[in-house]
Amino acid sequence: MKTAATVQQKRSRRSLSKTDRFTLATFVGIPTLLQIILLWVPAVVTIILSFTYWNGIRLKDIQWAGIQNYKNIFVNNPLFYQALKNNAIWLAFFVLIATPLGILLAYQIDRGIKGHAFYESIYYLPVVLSLAVIGIIWNFMLQPGGFVQGLMGRDIGNAISIWGNEKINTWVILGIASWRHIGYIMLLYLSGLKSVDPALKEAAAIDGATDWEIFRKIILPTMQPVNIIIVVITLIESLRAFDLVYIIYGSPTIFPLLNLLVFQNFAGQGISMKGAAYAVILLILCIVPIITYLRISFQEDLK
Repeated sequence: MKTAATVQQKRSRRSLSKTDRFTLATFVGIPTLLQIILLWVPAVVTIILSFTYWNGIRLKDIQWAGIQNYKNIFVNNPLFYQALKNNAIWLAFFVLIATPLGILLAYQIDRGIKGHAFYESIYYLPVVLSLAVIGIIWNFMLQPGGFVQGLMGRDIGNAISIWGNEKINTWVILGIASWRHIGYIMLLYLSGLKSVDPALKEAAAIDGATDWEIFRKIILPTMQPVNIIIVVITLIESLRAFDLVYIIYGSPTIFPLLNLLVFQNFAGQGISMKGAAYAVILLILCIVPIITYLRISFQEDLK
């Protein structure tokens, strides 16, 4: 016996004209096809090539290597663990400092603090720039003879070595990366805060709730979809870090990152399928935490 839902679906299909169906198929089919061709096919090919030896020229030269590329990375390459450590520090800094600052800034701007339009404009400005451009700007200002060195009264002869000093270069790079990340998170969270019903906040304030209680008990639960997006973006941005460090150093040896190792092994010292293995490791590091977090977040819906 046909259910009401089945009958309704058939009626909806009949109501679509040929033009509507063509338009729907175009708008759904073309992006899906591009997604498969430009994302999923290269990803699958990269996974397969990570188990091979190949010079990247002739297909007949491909040789099966098994897990040898991965063995070389995990056993014979200490640079990999340095890169993993730097990416972990990058992620921790974003999670503990940059992302909370972006959320706090969005919350304060949404409250309409004095000068909020100025703060919103200033912190939004870096968002429109790529990390490569930001790297060029800050490299120019911090290098010997640059603007910042001049403010400190240092000329080229007695300039402070910022990029070559391991005690400070990590924090300077993370600070520069956060300059953009804070504005990006502020923008995302501010757009989500606009959808929160002001009546809920007003009612809680009348009942004597503090700003922290309003944020924790009303805003955070309401903003769950935005929170998920922010967590995913923070994780991906931390693991895909590349542009800024490459512009400054141009090599993974001084400040190694996983993406720099991928690039180096693909296009640096010679084409190697070890670069594909690095890419697969990076893919796993991105996907596994994201899927785990999404599963926990939507656990109630899965029951």
